Amino acid sequence: MINKDDLEKFKKLKINTILELSLIIPSSYEDNYLYNEIRPYEQVFEVEPLKVTETPKTLKVSLFAKNINIEIEALFFNVKPYHRSIFKSKSKLFLRGKLENKFNSLQIIQPKVVSSINQITPIYKTPLKTVTFKALIKKYINLITLNQFLPEKASEIIYNLHFPKVYKSELLKSDIYTLKFIEILNHLRKLSSKKRVYPTNIKISKNPKPFIDSIGFELTNDQKKAIYDIAKDINFDIQARRVVIGDVGSGKTLVMLATAFMADKHKSIIMCPTSILANQIFEEAQKFLKLNIILVTQKSKFKDEDLQNADLIIGTHAILYQNLPEVAVVMVDEQHRFGSMQREMLSQLTKNDKKLPHFIQFSATPIPRTQALMMSNFVNVSLIKELPFPKKIETKIIHKEDFKDLVNHIKTEISNSNQVVIVYPLVEESVNFSYQSLEEGKEFWLKNFDEVYLTHGKDKNKDEVLEKFKNCGNILLTTTVIEVGISLPNLTSIVIVGAERMGFASLHQLRGRVARYGQQGFCFLYTNEKKSKRLEEFASTLDGFKIAEIDLRFRKSGDLLDGTIQSGKVFKFFDESTDEEILIKAKDYINKRK
Repeated sequence: MINKDDLEKFKKLKINTILELSLIIPSSYEDNYLYNEIRPYEQVFEVEPLKVTETPKTLKVSLFAKNINIEIEALFFNVKPYHRSIFKSKSKLFLRGKLENKFNSLQIIQPKVVSSINQITPIYKTPLKTVTFKALIKKYINLITLNQFLPEKASEIIYNLHFPKVYKSELLKSDIYTLKFIEILNHLRKLSSKKRVYPTNIKISKNPKPFIDSIGFELTNDQKKAIYDIAKDINFDIQARRVVIGDVGSGKTLVMLATAFMADKHKSIIMCPTSILANQIFEEAQKFLKLNIILVTQKSKFKDEDLQNADLIIGTHAILYQNLPEVAVVMVDEQHRFGSMQREMLSQLTKNDKKLPHFIQFSATPIPRTQALMMSNFVNVSLIKELPFPKKIETKIIHKEDFKDLVNHIKTEISNSNQVVIVYPLVEESVNFSYQSLEEGKEFWLKNFDEVYLTHGKDKNKDEVLEKFKNCGNILLTTTVIEVGISLPNLTSIVIVGAERMGFASLHQLRGRVARYGQQGFCFLYTNEKKSKRLEEFASTLDGFKIAEIDLRFRKSGDLLDGTIQSGKVFKFFDESTDEEILIKAKDYINKRK
């Protein structure tokens, strides 16, 4: 659709589609109509020079303005030869400027010469020359082309922004709505274009109901829905690609195990970001599945024969370096913690000829509903919002003066055989940081408490430290290494130092380590800020999906096209925190056009 001679121009504009070109709207408009009355803003005058007066610094020209039938003055500063020349000719002359009453005379300061009259002229600010950009607009923005992509009404509105019939000093509500609609429509189409369809190794038709009935307790409706979503996906000859997003403690592991149950002897893999998480899922799998299960980490020992005979392989990225058998389903837990190359390696290792296994990704980072709706144009999405039991966690924002009360609380929790985690923002001291590091803070805790353990991300023995703390510790001093996937049944309190410096996703993950088995929990957000609207809103809810919505309001969203959800503004007009209705209409429009 785009002429190859124009591709370089589109590249300079950092756009790829005609819809994106249409969204580069004028920054302003010039109204070049001749009016027969004085207007409150810049206007065009048909003038006849009467007298020219020049000083060393100015050029003053007396003019007769024919269209308003009155004498006016034009005043120029920083005079150039061009200014003198334009008033020598007696030919028709049009000047543009704002007429103001100065020293009892009607005066225009530094007017511009206008070559075209009786039209509205759009003014654009782009990396291209104005004439080049306007040529692109004229070439590609027309109703016939726009109607191929947009509803007729939207086509007319965006067309009129580029080729206006009336002057606009600001955008109308209908203009703004249309710009948002076009922007999100274009984004959804780009996501859809990245959706890939591959043949799969095997079509799986096993009913998950026997597994659901056998576990001895009731799954939530969201867990069941996610399981049946996957069951439907894998019962096709094309590769299932689904992301299951569940809040902290929502029971994603059982959804994985139900999937492994359905895969049965056709084999499946669960890849985890840490060996602790792999061990936890391995223990759960042994409890609920009657399959041949093998654990693959850097420290586990097994024979290749065991690997080939396993029905379910659970492990860390160590899986990537094994001679893997052909499998029907691959599951990746906390998929954002693996690079795209690692995920691709797993696909390549487990494929058979050109056929790929079904691929299910799991994430404990809740996202706003608008982002989930957008992602569904790229990959299938299941949300697990319900929790197996309500969480009882009290979140408190604390300051330096609250430290004594915090210490007393910790002593009480330890006396009740509960555990406490204190999360520091840094391992070592930094002159540019206003909070204690783990190294600086440890002396107090080691001096005043027993069974205090320390670990952090660079600690090679962190898994052993966490295991020891889990079994016999009182206090764990750590960094955000504890953020994901660690099950500590006796952990009831967490203290997060410098909480205002962390993203909501990290804060929510850290708080999610607490009170995972229904007991009363506490989360203390330690900050030097006397007032923090962000932390107050975070403390007001335990719902990860609501927190994601709040977070979106504060920082806007990241780009979904590269498979990540990070901070940074993607949209110029569309607002993910308020424009869900427009998103739904755009999705409906795309679906109707299929």
